[in-house]
Amino acid sequence: MNGDRPPEPPGLRRPNPPQPRPAARPEPSQVIRRDPRPPRAPVRAAMPAPPPRAAAPPPPRGTAPPPAPFKTRRKQRGKRRWLRTTALSLVILLLLAAAGLLGGMLWFDSAVHRQTVLTDYADRPAPGRGTNWLLVGSDSRQDLSPEQQEQLATGGDAGAGRTDTIMLVHVPGLGSNARATLVSIPRDSYVPIPGHGRDKINAAFSLGGAPLLAQTVEQATGLRLDHYGEVGFGGFAVLVDALGGVTMCPTEPMRDPLAGLDLPAGCQQLNGRSALGYVRSRATPRADLDRMVNQRQFISALLHRASSPAVWLNPWRWYAVPRAAAAALTVDRGDHAWDLARLGWALRGATTPLTVPISEFTDTGVGSVVVWNHDAASELFDALAADAPVPTAAVLDQP
Repeated sequence: MNGDRPPEPPGLRRPNPPQPRPAARPEPSQVIRRDPRPPRAPVRAAMPAPPPRAAAPPPPRGTAPPPAPFKTRRKQRGKRRWLRTTALSLVILLLLAAAGLLGGMLWFDSAVHRQTVLTDYADRPAPGRGTNWLLVGSDSRQDLSPEQQEQLATGGDAGAGRTDTIMLVHVPGLGSNARATLVSIPRDSYVPIPGHGRDKINAAFSLGGAPLLAQTVEQATGLRLDHYGEVGFGGFAVLVDALGGVTMCPTEPMRDPLAGLDLPAGCQQLNGRSALGYVRSRATPRADLDRMVNQRQFISALLHRASSPAVWLNPWRWYAVPRAAAAALTVDRGDHAWDLARLGWALRGATTPLTVPISEFTDTGVGSVVVWNHDAASELFDALAADAPVPTAAVLDQP
């Protein structure tokens, strides 16, 4: 079982199979060796060699190898350091500019001329919405030398002076959809002057100065004035020159020997002397009415010039303009530099320029006067007091 052979009986042996005889060795003389070298082991057949690997393609020309990680980290740190330095420099410049602006404003606020103009009195109009300014151009020559009067063609000394320009400016309050409104008041307007009866409105300035003029305007319009600004002949010319001139574009030639004016038609830059003649001249077909239009246009052009890069990017203007403005302006004691800044900002945008609605021109005991259209004028001033848009009738009823 299991592939085992059966046991043989004892005493019986199986004969051994015959063994083959070993082959006879050849005699030495019978073998001839043709190769005297000793025999070599048999050589196995060599395996075929693997094909050579293809070489990696060279990088394309113009492509730099990737930077080492250490250099990349150094470059990133350098970039972050440059950004921090630039940001810090900008912050420092902004702080210096803010400090310079604040310092200049504080200096201007201390240098501007002040006088008590707006005072309380019986029956004074109640405060309304928005802000009301009274802007006055005085024809006083008191601060001008004879040489300056001749140069500016102002004529001789007129004593205490009267007003060449009377303008009421209403700046709307926050949340109002009305525009800033410039209302020119003809200087020959025939109105009651407190304590002096009816007269031309510019006579109030010569009779009682700025306080009486302000009270007269308040009583005639029913509006309470919040701020006052006045500029004279000499200061006006110096301010225009400090700004580097103001560009105006008259549509017709303007020639007025009394105002020292001789301008061709078209856009041109006016210096202080020419600008003063431009806002003073009445040598036009509509005389004072045209002059008021020119005055409003000039104020807009002056504010545009004052806010232009030609002024703000010129370091010399930073000194000359505030100095000239402080010397030229007279304000109420309650007014400050920031009030003037808000006024300038309001007037440099879209505005509504108007003249008080006029009924007629007539002669009286005080000469030729302008009589207001009281219904249209009252509607206009009521709208300003309520901080409402200017009535259409007031716009259409322009002289």
